[in-house]
Amino acid sequence: MNKAPYAARHEELKARKLNLNMMRGIPSKAQLELSRGLLTCLGDDDYLSEAGADCRNYGILDGLPEMKRIFADILDLTPGEIVVGGNSSLALMFDNVASNMSRGVREDLPWAAQGHVKFLCPSPGYDRHFTVCDYFHIEMIPIEMTDTGPDMDEVERLVSSDPLIKGIWCVPVFSNPTGIIYSDETVRRFANLKPAAHDFRIYWDNAYVIHQLTGEKRQIPNIVRECAKAGNPHMPMVFTSFSKVSFPGAAVTCIASSAENCEYIKKRLTAQTIGPDKLRQLMHVRFFGGAEGVYKHMQKHADILRPKFELIEETLRRELSGLDGCSWTTPEGGYFVSFDTPDGCAKRVAALCSEAGVAFTPAGATFPGGNDPRDRNIRIAPTFPPLEELKVALDVFCNAVLLAAAER
Repeated sequence: MNKAPYAARHEELKARKLNLNMMRGIPSKAQLELSRGLLTCLGDDDYLSEAGADCRNYGILDGLPEMKRIFADILDLTPGEIVVGGNSSLALMFDNVASNMSRGVREDLPWAAQGHVKFLCPSPGYDRHFTVCDYFHIEMIPIEMTDTGPDMDEVERLVSSDPLIKGIWCVPVFSNPTGIIYSDETVRRFANLKPAAHDFRIYWDNAYVIHQLTGEKRQIPNIVRECAKAGNPHMPMVFTSFSKVSFPGAAVTCIASSAENCEYIKKRLTAQTIGPDKLRQLMHVRFFGGAEGVYKHMQKHADILRPKFELIEETLRRELSGLDGCSWTTPEGGYFVSFDTPDGCAKRVAALCSEAGVAFTPAGATFPGGNDPRDRNIRIAPTFPPLEELKVALDVFCNAVLLAAAER
């Protein structure tokens, strides 16, 4: 493979002095405009909840009942299994881990007092999950991802044998970054886990549950219901967010679990706050009306995003389909495409792209500790740039892949 033409093209691209950012899954300006009505949906005298509570004041720790109903309808749960949070589901996850480390699960012996805490981390996965573990000095054990979800043979083996394994991170629908949807069998195997640790928890990050690009909402078995049937009602902790539905900086989120877990969380909230931002919740209730309004809104997001994912597929097929060792996902929803370079090339590809003025998520970031053992995975985040900029970024990316492969 002659590297000369790709090296020459790389120099041409560098000379353009590009400055394009493809690092994170950020909604585009066009997507943000879809929710502009949130800013004006409350009139001067519109601040009362359906029960007559003044949303400008303190109280209602677990969220407005009408906001809880919207989340409950989306997750196919009951309002009693929902606690509404602020704008960041990651903050809810961090807070839950922090509480378990310092106070224990439902006031059991704190994780931190039990020894060297471990988490299972399906990989490639979401780098922010790994950052939470890093912060608390939790050992991360990579678990290989398959086309149907994490390698459940390995998950079952490890969870059942090691009482220091306290949790696992999961993105069950349109996984970050692969776009994988967990199979029904995978979900039910999760529900039927027999952990050696009685305080083991499944962190079920359902961030993309309504972020389909085409067709109807993808249904998988309800992890809360399946765990209850299996005799593990308190094991799943489900998170979801409107951060990429409305405004990332001013959205609403929730944590869902057994009613007993939610009561414990509510008890903890009495030490954290005197009341959440209920006006923001009321804005979302007024703007969307209910879950059906959310689904209609998401169709507008899909119309903006679909051409970007189609462009990625078309470009990669045209430019790289003949290159040995290359593969990529074609997700039905979510925010990312997972790309595998030939082994040993990912860091070089990312460096070449950076030289040409296009920033991608650092190679290896989708693995615990940033350590991709095969140095091949790169996450492509196409949502933020306009189509014309995305075309340029993909031109840089494909040439970098070809150049890195030729150099090896």
